[in-house]
Amino acid sequence: MSTRTAHSTSRRKALLITTVVGLAGIVLAFAVPRLLTAATGPHCEVRLEISSSTEKGELLAEMAEDYRKAERTFADGQCAEVSVTELTSGSAMEALARGWDEKHEGRPEPQAWTPTSSLWLDLLAERAAASDRGALSAGEPVSLATSPLAIAMPRPMAEALGWPSKQVGWRDVLALTEKGWGSLGHPEWGSFHLGKDNPHTSTSGLAATVAAFYAATGRSSDLTSKDVATAGTRDFVAGVEAGVLHYASDATVYMANLAEADAEGQAMSYASAVLVQEQLIHLYNQGSPKGDPALIGEGRKPRVPLVAVHPSDGTLMLDHPFVVLPSASKAQQAAAADFRAFLLDREQQRRFQEMGFRDHAGNAATALAESVSLSGGHELSLIDPPAPKVLGEILDSWDDLRKKARVTLVMDVSGSMNQPAGNGRSRLEAAKEAAISSLDQYHEDDEVGLWAFSTETGDHPDQPYRVILPPAPIGGDNKARMSAAIRGLSAEGGTALYSSVRAAHTSMLEDLDPGRINALVVLTDGKNEYPADNDRSALLRDIDADAMERSVRVFTVAFGEEADFDTLTEIAEASRASSYDARDPALIDKVMTSVISNF
Repeated sequence: MSTRTAHSTSRRKALLITTVVGLAGIVLAFAVPRLLTAATGPHCEVRLEISSSTEKGELLAEMAEDYRKAERTFADGQCAEVSVTELTSGSAMEALARGWDEKHEGRPEPQAWTPTSSLWLDLLAERAAASDRGALSAGEPVSLATSPLAIAMPRPMAEALGWPSKQVGWRDVLALTEKGWGSLGHPEWGSFHLGKDNPHTSTSGLAATVAAFYAATGRSSDLTSKDVATAGTRDFVAGVEAGVLHYASDATVYMANLAEADAEGQAMSYASAVLVQEQLIHLYNQGSPKGDPALIGEGRKPRVPLVAVHPSDGTLMLDHPFVVLPSASKAQQAAAADFRAFLLDREQQRRFQEMGFRDHAGNAATALAESVSLSGGHELSLIDPPAPKVLGEILDSWDDLRKKARVTLVMDVSGSMNQPAGNGRSRLEAAKEAAISSLDQYHEDDEVGLWAFSTETGDHPDQPYRVILPPAPIGGDNKARMSAAIRGLSAEGGTALYSSVRAAHTSMLEDLDPGRINALVVLTDGKNEYPADNDRSALLRDIDADAMERSVRVFTVAFGEEADFDTLTEIAEASRASSYDARDPALIDKVMTSVISNF
């Protein structure tokens, strides 16, 4: 396979690639870092902490262990212990921008960082400039591997668009969002549903948002602040966003839900397209939708494979940079340089390719080409990343242009919520504080409501659940009204989980707004304790998104160690949403932040 690489005149070198064959964890990542490995050697005095993006963290951990076994030395015979921690790129950028707090992040401060894309380095530089903190990286980044942003589509849907003979772009996505699949002779597929991540946390979400702004202008470089603010540009981007099912915090959320739908013979009923890096399409087709390396080639392969559609009107190459941070001492800088060189060696580059990445120079392996159906001789239409200031403006604009939400928070107020949650707070007090804090994440035009549930009590004898506030725009006085209503909740009684979820789901369906993301957020610390409605199977059938023409997503939060996490996961999966694990009450604030990133 041959690859042609050219360099642009932008501030950072961008890859322009032509290939002979063509183009390339869910326990939900709620910004909680995960220590994957510590490669240790008893004689090594230099310790190097690395923060990695989630899709390559486990692979880097394995490579760190191999680095230890290689007994490499540098700088007068020194050696290093290398530890790898996973954290989403957006969350790591925020942590670095505000100043790494080891207690808050739950991890030692890293001396090197490898996000999914240099876009995050640009945003970090922009934050640093705004705060007068000075440079937040030491030295130039070096790419470890590459993977272009792609539109992952079930093969029959891509073929209905004319792929692979016809080039498909963002304008085709907009047209389908407006007209639906019936316009292409497939009314049985219904509306066009787009899977897209939140650009504040996810690289694919950020890159897709940037690409949409470029496509709206017809540019491939030098996007300006004026371009971002132009009404026509904003209308185009808002039109693309209108097709979004919901905004995930990590692309593997969509891939896992799509794999579940495929296993049930419903691959065409969930998402029409998902915006991801090419590498995740390969993993999905190889039986590893959540990115588990152990399942590559071993897991269940989909009945309907995904193909990688590279937008003809522009996409970005995600370059997986490795950058040394100012926290690194001279010895740690030397260790980082040696470990980076190790990662660029031929053997490690081959392993990146086995995981579905292209190598650092942009070369796609034959296995990747076959897996994602790269078409022969097709050239990637790459765009130059915007200047950091413009990138920040794009991200700010997305907050206004994204699809708005209609959400009801369904809070457990059973007696067990009076139990302690640490730091002198009860579970209910901790949950209320996290819920109130999360209100700041909504757009003022998002509609938010509140229900409470337990079992019947003396104060509420008629039914186990009650409507505290119906959904209403959270802007203006409504945020204060919602905060006061949450603060006023008190706990008693048992847990009527099934009855309350069913009732809230029915209420949302009856008043569904098709122009919004319609969802429930259910927070509970227990399991169903209501004999009058104890049929879990019936509940799962009642909220099954695949069995409905219109559906409401049910995002669940297991709060406290007695929470029935397995059942809550089943409820979320039945509605094609996600479950979140806050059985450690200390995580509730971060979990609620991650939940709201879906909207």
